[in-house]
Amino acid sequence: MSKSNRTKPSAGKLISGTHGIIWINGSKCYEVSKFEAKLSADREEIQFAGDMIKDSKLMSLSGEWSATIRKIYSYAKTIAEKFISGEDVRITLIGQLKDPDNGGTEKIQLSNCWFDEVTLQSFEGGSICEDELSGGFTEISYLNSITDPCD
Repeated sequence: MSKSNRTKPSAGKLISGTHGIIWINGSKCYEVSKFEAKLSADREEIQFAGDMIKDSKLMSLSGEWSATIRKIYSYAKTIAEKFISGEDVRITLIGQLKDPDNGGTEKIQLSNCWFDEVTLQSFEGGSICEDELSGGFTEISYLNSITDPCD
């Protein structure tokens, strides 16, 4: 966590998602419009005798990811065919967030990623078609991180 004596950031230090990109199994995905990776804490509730406020103990973590990809081909076809045949598709995802004005790059690698949901087809008249993908992962590593410019 950052120190309490931080200085005010300049507007240019705020990061825009414009230059965000992902790689799916090493292949750059230019058509990505949204990407999110997060860890959720699985906790067990704890209440001690005499305490009115409950506490919790961290028991495990769940990794989740989602991506919105502008449709230029039938991306979900291969995944759907493997699912139907009983195959559990696993991939590696790399997400990179950088902003030339900020000067930093944050890059994460998610390994052992699986799919929970893939959009087979979705459209709306007058709009760009997009596929929604989501799933989980068991491994994360930071390949690059951005330090706090306000310390």
